[in-house]
Parts: sequence; C-alpha cells; structure tokens
Amino acid sequence: MNNEDLYPVFIVQGSLANIIMNFRSPLRYIPLLTFFLLGSCSQDFLVETNPNAIATADYYKTENDVLLALNGVYNALRDNSGIAEGSGLYSEERSDNTGRNDNQSNAGEPFQFNAFAILPSNSYLQTHWTSLYQTITRANYVLAGSETVTYAKADTKAQYQAEAKFIRALIYFHLVRKWGDVPLVTKPLTTTDDVTTNTFREKKEKVYAQIVADLTDVINSSLPDIRTSADKGRVSKVAGNALLGQVYLTMATTLDQANRAANLNQAKTYLTNAYSKRTFGLLKEIPYADVFDVSKKTANPEAIFQIVYKQGDINYSSSIAANNQAQGETINSLKTATGVGGNVTPDLVKDYEEGDVRKDFSIKYANAAVVKDYFITKFRDVSLTAGTSGYGGNDWLLIRYADVILMLAEVNLYLGDEATAISLLDQVRDRAKLPLYAVAKNNAAYSAKYSTLKLAILHERRVELAFENQRWFDLLRFFTPDELVTYFRAKSQTDFGAAQLTNFGPKDYYYPIPFNEYKLNPTRMAQNPGY
Repeated sequence: MNNEDLYPVFIVQGSLANIIMNFRSPLRYIPLLTFFLLGSCSQDFLVETNPNAIATADYYKTENDVLLALNGVYNALRDNSGIAEGSGLYSEERSDNTGRNDNQSNAGEPFQFNAFAILPSNSYLQTHWTSLYQTITRANYVLAGSETVTYAKADTKAQYQAEAKFIRALIYFHLVRKWGDVPLVTKPLTTTDDVTTNTFREKKEKVYAQIVADLTDVINSSLPDIRTSADKGRVSKVAGNALLGQVYLTMATTLDQANRAANLNQAKTYLTNAYSKRTFGLLKEIPYADVFDVSKKTANPEAIFQIVYKQGDINYSSSIAANNQAQGETINSLKTATGVGGNVTPDLVKDYEEGDVRKDFSIKYANAAVVKDYFITKFRDVSLTAGTSGYGGNDWLLIRYADVILMLAEVNLYLGDEATAISLLDQVRDRAKLPLYAVAKNNAAYSAKYSTLKLAILHERRVELAFENQRWFDLLRFFTPDELVTYFRAKSQTDFGAAQLTNFGPKDYYYPIPFNEYKLNPTRMAQNPGY
C-alpha cells in the first residue's frame, strides 16, 4: 500500500513543531474528509470527497463532525510509517526475528535498524516519529473539538473521547518505549509560543502517568466491553484493560523498582479483567491458523484490537501477504513475487520446537535461486478478490488474547505464583501441539535453551507472536540494558547475516532523537546517550 496515496493531505515531513503548526495554526487548515458509514461501522473507510478545506476552529459543529474527525484518528493508524502492518522496520527488524542484508538500498538507512548502527539523521526514523505525533495531534483535536458541540446523548461524547484517548495512549506507549523521555502534548497548540513551550522531552514517568490516565478513562467509560463483528477495529473496554495491563507490566519491569510490586498487581488486575471477558474457554478452541484467516476475521474471538483492511480495495486493502511472499511461491498471495519476501533470521527459525504447528504456518523455505531462505507466511490471502494485484483482506492484530495470556503468565511469575504462570503458558503450548511445560523442561535441549520459567515464557512469546511487532518490546521488558547486550552478543553471528551483533550496546535500548527534533532545542531536546 502506498501511504502517500492513502493520506495525501495529512502526510507532513519534518519536525514535531512543523507537524503541530500544520494542524493548529489559525492560518492552516484541516482537510474536510467524509466517510461511507453504516452507523459507526469500523469496516467502512475514509474517502476524500472534497478537495476544499475549512478552518480548524470552524470545523466542529455537530456530533457527526466529531465522529468524522475521530474516524480520521483511526485512519492515521493505517500509516505504515507509524504502527500499521508495514511498520516492522521500527520494531520487528530491531529485534532478533527479522532484518535485512541489503545495506546499499535507500542509502543503507533501513539496514541501520537491525545492524544497530542507526544515526540520528536517519530519514526513516524521522518519518516514524512524525507519523506517531501526527496521530497524537489528530486525537488532541478530536478531544478539544468534542467539547464544543451538543450531543443527543451524553454517552456519545464520552465514548468518542474514550476512543481518542485510547489511541493517544497507544501511540505514546510506542514513543516512550522507543525513545524514553519524549515531548508530551495533550492539547492543540495554537501559537508559536505554545509550540516553543512544549518542545521539550518530558520525563518518561510523566508520560506513563498520562498513558495510565487516558486508559483509566477508557475502562471507566460507557464503551462496550466487546465490539460486534460490524464494529471490529473500534476501541472496546477489553482493549483498554489489555493495554493498561501491558503498560503497568512495562512500568513494573522498566521503571523505578520501588513501585514494582504495586505495578505488577495493577497489571494482573487489568489483564485479568481483559481475559475474563473472552468469549471462548481455552485457547486451543481457536485453531492457530484461524486467528489469521481472512475469511474468518469478522468473527475471530481472539482479536481484541485490530486495524481493519478491506479486501480487493485498491486504497484500503492489506498488502502484507503479497509483500512478504518470496519469488516462486504462491502460499501468501496470487500476486507474482520477484524478491526474497519477508525476512526471517536463522536465529528465529532455530527457536521453533519440533512439532510446533506455528512454524509451518508462519514461515516457509523458498527454493528459488535468488532466495534459498525462509520467508514469512503468517499473513495470507490467496482469494480471487485479492487477486493478482495482492489487494488482501488481512487485518493487522495489535492486541489478541494469546498475548494477554502470556502477559498474565509473566505477571504471575514475577508475583511468585509459578503454578498459575505455568498453567497460562500451557494454554498457548497446548494449542501449538507442544508438550506441556512440566514435560518440556525435562527435555535436555529445551531446558538448556530455556533454563528458567522466565526464559520459557519469553521463548513462547517469540514463536507465538512472531512478526506481530511485539518481540523488541518483550526484550526491553525482560532485560535491563546491560542484560540485553549480553543476550544479543551471546547469539551466533552466522544467524544474523550482515548485521553485526558486536555493534549492539547499552545505547541501543533506545532510539536516537531524530536530528530535526534535537536541533530545535539541543538543551531541552537533548540527545539520548551514545548517539
């Protein structure tokens, strides 16, 4: 998918100040965008119907205006430079799951991510930062604009605000984990002085506090616990609980350890709240392949929050199946592939246990002369509707129940309840047709690689959630910066191609602040150590 085609009026290159200025100045305009809507159905997509624009201050007149603007916030999630299906460069390729050996294309900038050689001047890094703050800016405008109109029902306003706050919290969660201290902007900025005042890195603890506040409002709102199939892709209370649980778990493991126990107990509460609302019994009731089956996605009981794509649509379809396909293969898409497909590191291939059904579903060896390697097959659409152009219908799952179950296992382990942790871990292993943990740990090969329950849970998360952009964040949560250096450098270099593991150091726990942001105020936008 071409993101510039999808968001022709919103994509802005440059610094955070420029992003904010382009949205907030009384001399600038927000585009007038309309939607084909069936009620508030999430599977209907943003369509530009008017090339004209209206001033921001004049836009919000009715509650429908708020809904249209809110749909624009959801639409921002579809940007592959942000957190959509094509955003693996910023997370998965930073981990040990994927990467690339091409260190020449695009001035070698994409290669810098998995080679741990990223520069503050990297244009992809700047674009990622820009995309994330664009989404936050949209959410801030909805929250401010929603206060200025009259609603037929008070709950409508509360629900719209809860949805905007969830998305703002989700994006700030990405920012704070990737950069640490970041600018915290929670309202439209309407003057140059406003922008200058807010151009500084707020302490990560305060950013987390804002994320918690937003998500607390979500779970206390009038949103439904679970969305209907017609409303898939919109925020629910279960999504709010699941994300808040993950936030508390991350705070417990990465922030001041004085609050560790309290944060772990909060994580357990909210993850349990999400888990208790599931509409199935044990995870094995949902075959692994069904979770990603495009023909079953509207009734997928494991999905908690996803970005919805429209099969067969030139603008709003998914391209992940076709983009991951290797030359000579047809498993993902009817579109003919000419490249090597979605990269898989040998390190990950070797981490799958014998008999794991997730391996055969998620990766495949391509025999074409130009490939001779594994490629990603987890996301497939070979339907006639997707066709030879590869206009797939895959939804991008941001939160699903297997993730929640494994986070609950992690939390219970840290709280000293190994029995519960193991029972949750076993749910995931059972669906994968693997021996339960009590049996597996007596296997010499398994116990040598995963000598502790903590490492066993980390391993299970890796193979269960591979290519879903969770792995890097798991590594940040499971290890301190020094431990992560040791973990990476203990791996075999031959399993990582051209990316040199010796490059990895404590500085790589965070990204560098993009140079365009740093130069705005070298003191208040100080660079992360080591860059």
